[in-house]
Amino acid sequence: MMSDKPRIESNEGFGAGAGPVTAGGFNTAGKAPIEIRGFSLAKAFLYVGVSITVISFADFFLSGENGAGVSSLGFIYGLPITLIGCSLQYAELEPAGLQTNEKAEALFEAKATETMKEVLKDVTRHRYGDEAHLDTTVKSLGLVLPQKAYPQLQYVMQEPAEGGEVAMTMVFQSLDTPYRMWAERTAKYDNFFGPDLWSEVIKVDAEEKLVGVKLTTGAKPASAEVVPEEAPAPAAA
Repeated sequence: MMSDKPRIESNEGFGAGAGPVTAGGFNTAGKAPIEIRGFSLAKAFLYVGVSITVISFADFFLSGENGAGVSSLGFIYGLPITLIGCSLQYAELEPAGLQTNEKAEALFEAKATETMKEVLKDVTRHRYGDEAHLDTTVKSLGLVLPQKAYPQLQYVMQEPAEGGEVAMTMVFQSLDTPYRMWAERTAKYDNFFGPDLWSEVIKVDAEEKLVGVKLTTGAKPASAEVVPEEAPAPAAA
């Protein structure tokens, strides 16, 4: 029996005009030849570098002339690897969190569009050298103000939607970009992340400045259509 209790895991557009998707987690212009998932490359380099350095220094100080001859490895390999790890750690962007449950996961696998799956895949891995998750996406959508910080993706939420559809909400902390700007671009999200889905903007937490962009599969209901306000009639002469 599937449980509806949310599970929280730690741990671009992607529309026709969005450009290539970066697959390796590095800030590159094209698609990387390999994909790094499931672990922090920075921590792996730090672990290997520090281990080699510690073993080398221990061999030098404790074994003396009878050592195994590995003391020089700390200078030749250990320290450079450690420095690389420190650099990667500085540039590392942690994966966005994922809030889901078994029912939502099953629906997402069956109903989500390729764009939705690509977005989720992209934001739930470590990245290096990027300003934020989906940085090129929010910039293309006009959600980055000049000389201001990028909105930061906090987590992604999967949930069932009406009619057997599935919804995915990307929750950003938007310290500089006002909610009004997010809401004004709803039609753009439909085109940018489409086809075969529709979008809406949700104010998640006004105090924390959390805003959600919710993508739902299927046809957009009439109740979700944004009706433009009529311009005031000109005053009579």
